[in-house]
Order: sequence, then structure tokens, then C-alpha cells
Amino acid sequence: MDLGLRGKRALVTGGTRGIGRAIVERLLDEGCAVALCARTPEVVEQAVRELSSRGTVHGRPVDVTDDAALEGFVGEAAGLLGGLDLLVANAGGSTGGPALQDADGPAWRATFGLNVVHAAVAVRAALPALRASDAASVVVIASVSGSKPQPKAQYAAAKAAEISLAASLARELGPDGIRVNTVSPGSILFDGGGWASRRDSDPEGFARFVAGEFPHGRLGTVSEVADVTAFVLSPRAGWISGTDIVVDGAQNAPGMAGF
Repeated sequence: MDLGLRGKRALVTGGTRGIGRAIVERLLDEGCAVALCARTPEVVEQAVRELSSRGTVHGRPVDVTDDAALEGFVGEAAGLLGGLDLLVANAGGSTGGPALQDADGPAWRATFGLNVVHAAVAVRAALPALRASDAASVVVIASVSGSKPQPKAQYAAAKAAEISLAASLARELGPDGIRVNTVSPGSILFDGGGWASRRDSDPEGFARFVAGEFPHGRLGTVSEVADVTAFVLSPRAGWISGTDIVVDGAQNAPGMAGF
């Protein structure tokens, strides 16, 4: 299926590893020009070098919790690419532990800033370019933790807020021709990721987790999330907006006990 993405201009936050990297690769393979960011300069430079053979890619080190830096990157990307059609707010994570006594106010604020506020700031900064596009689409990468109980309450609450944010923005920005959705991955396994670390540190516990929570007997892959994200971004999904698309293989609990 031709997704109709050739020639589109995309921006992906947190685009150097894991799900974000897979989304960048998928969009490049579809013929998009892509701007990406992440926090570490060396990592961004390496990603751009490795990806440049696949298409037009620009990168810049950005702390997405720094509003001014994020806004500057969005503006710079729109200038370099000649506009923006697609925005993927992928950067995310959490600080603090799995219980209230281990997650104080600063941990909650930092977690919401990294997830919800960064997504909102990125969309707002991209609005002039998105309004000028005839195929504007935004995807916020949330998580099944936003709709299923998760041991880190600050992370689950932030992801639930992202889902609500996207649904609200879809209504608000619909008259401008801008679609907004969330894609909510379940537990995704990739080298260097958190689930790989859990698997390696507690193989028996990880095996029990997989056997008990995953009907298909495995975790998801980054390419499976990237494929869905590319479709949702594309004109092929032109009547999908304000929706949370779950990519979890019918997973039950999103969190592994002890982590």
C-alpha cells in the first residue's frame, strides 16, 4: 500500500533510538524528509550519519523540556524542510519511583513536563507550518499505561493526559485541517531499552511476565509501532482523528512487578 507520504516533511522528537528511531526510519523509507532531535549531541550526530543514506534528515540536540529550545528547533526544522506536514511527539519517560513515597512533587512535575508539556509546546510551535499543509497530521506517542494500571503512577497519569490532550487538540485543530491522534504502545523490546534491561537483570521474572501477560508469548517490536504510526500519520488515515490507537498485542498489565 502506498501511504502517500512521499515528499512530506516530518519532525520527530526523541528520534535517535527505540520507537522514535524506528519511526524516523519508516518515514524516510516512505519518502519523507525528517528532522529529529534528542538530548545528546553525539547521539544526534551519529543518527544523522547513519540515516542520511536513506533520505533527507536533519538533527539537532534539544532538551524537549526547555520550551524555548524546543520551539526554536521546530521553527528551524520548518525552515530547513520548507514546511512541516507531520509531527511526532515521541520523547517521554518518567522520574521518581513506583510509589508516592519515592515520587515527590518535582518528580511528578518533571514527568508531566517531559511527556505532556513537551507535546503541547511542540504542537503549538508547529501550528503555523501545519496550518499551511494540505496533509497535516500529529501523533503523540503515549502508552497503554495511560489506560491500564501502571506501578509508576506519575508516568501512567502523564500518558493518560497525553491521550486526553490529543483528543482535545483534534477537536480544536480540526477546522484547520489538522488531525491529532495518539499511538499507545504496550511493552516494546529493543536492544538498549528498558525491557531488555529487565530481561537481562531478572530472566525468570521476565519470562513469567511474558507468559502471564502476553497472549502471543512475546513483547512488541519497534517496527510494529512505527508501521502503525506511519499509517496514522498518512493521508490513508485521513478520517482518523482524536483517537488512541493501541499497539500492544492484547497485553494485560503494562508493568513488571519490581520495576
